Amino acid sequence: MKKDILAIILATVWVSASEFFRNQFLFKSVWIQHYNNLGLIFPSSTINGIVWVLWSFLVSVAIYFITKKFTLLQTTFLSWVMVFVLMWLVIGNLGILPYSLIAFAIPLSFIEIFVATVIIVKTMNKAKSST
Repeated sequence: MKKDILAIILATVWVSASEFFRNQFLFKSVWIQHYNNLGLIFPSSTINGIVWVLWSFLVSVAIYFITKKFTLLQTTFLSWVMVFVLMWLVIGNLGILPYSLIAFAIPLSFIEIFVATVIIVKTMNKAKSST
């Protein structure tokens, strides 16, 4: 049970850090400009950060459960499609997706999910081998 919690926590930290770095350092100006063009203010209050951490936790929990049934690459691809591709479809449909980011978002988000999956798999395997 401890290994499960540790795997999820480590993956959550990674996903949160990856999202924060990508959206607050690499592309914040793109998001702000895009939202300004829509007549909106880019949401970056504390509550938004808390929701992103919750989102990261739920993504990590989902990856954890998916790893129970699929290989590393299958889990990565399935998780990536379920988390990012579906999110892009929704926010694209709402008109709030800056399409200029997709070329960057695809590889960075895939790496994010792959590393989270590796963290979970390796943590689980390390814990299994030490028992």
